[in-house]
Amino acid sequence: MKLLTKSNLKVMKGEKKGYQTWILHLAPHTLGGINTCPKATLGCIAACLNTAGHGGMFKAGEDVFNTTNAVQLARKRKTKYFATDRESFMIDLIDDVQKAINYSTKKGFIPVFRLNGTSDISWEKYLVNGKTVFEHFPNIQFYDYTKVLHRKVTHIANYHLTFSRAESNQKDVDYALSIGMNVAMVFDKIPAEYNGMPVFDADDTDLRFLDPANHIVGLKAKGKAKKDTSGFVIRTK
Repeated sequence: MKLLTKSNLKVMKGEKKGYQTWILHLAPHTLGGINTCPKATLGCIAACLNTAGHGGMFKAGEDVFNTTNAVQLARKRKTKYFATDRESFMIDLIDDVQKAINYSTKKGFIPVFRLNGTSDISWEKYLVNGKTVFEHFPNIQFYDYTKVLHRKVTHIANYHLTFSRAESNQKDVDYALSIGMNVAMVFDKIPAEYNGMPVFDADDTDLRFLDPANHIVGLKAKGKAKKDTSGFVIRTK
């Protein structure tokens, strides 16, 4: 089973900077039978980008209401694989990362990886032959968004995390900012600053590890998020 893809429109923007992002999409929250987003909120579930791009394209006969197009089914299959045969899944993930590195390098790109495209799994907890995926590829950059605080990753030099704000995790946001993490926030219109902090427009690329430090990472509301009323999307005046 092929686990990684590079055909996500947002991550493809990084190619203009010389990077090729490979992304792993699992079924978010409990859609795939296990909870892959332990800190999901009602707002982020409603606004989830799972049905953006290819994930929201439905052909004749595919069920729009139950999100059962080919892409969604593939994400559920990967999630079931992760849930039922973790060891084999991780071995295959290592193999896919290596193949992706070979492909990108041959094409003249710097390969980078985002393993939580539509999930929030603590990948540092899972080992293959005693090592994490990050340790297997120490010279390769990995990055993710997360709502999970206190993940033990500060010693992992090649893994960058951006914290994600939701409508009900302000205390976690405050803590993340206090320890120097950038925090991603979704706005209806991206401002120059928010609550006295500079805001970086993060819609240019998905390469969060290149963002300036001590910034709010501004993302413009897209898809379902445009109609958000939960507070997940910050409405600017």
